[in-house]
Amino acid sequence: MQFLVIGRDGTDEEALARRLAARDNHLALAQQMKNTGELLYAAALMDERERMVGSALILEFEDRASLDAWLEVEPYVTGDVWKTVEVSLCKVPGFIKP
Repeated sequence: MQFLVIGRDGTDEEALARRLAARDNHLALAQQMKNTGELLYAAALMDERERMVGSALILEFEDRASLDAWLEVEPYVTGDVWKTVEVSLCKVPGFIKP
């Protein structure tokens, strides 16, 4: 199953600091997930000043429970970076899948 995950950062003054503190661990986990085929695409969401304010990921998991297990260890969740997380089923056409 493929999922679109949109995580939106907090808007408080410490939001960017929390993101930067968790970023290396987030990227390391993302690399592992890319290697296993779970991470298909990822992007930082930017504001009008080009500051990071969230993330968008397209992921492939066996089921929603597997996605939820990932969310429990995702550094942007455990590091209190993402204040909201939206999950939607999606489908990436096979001809553009990495």
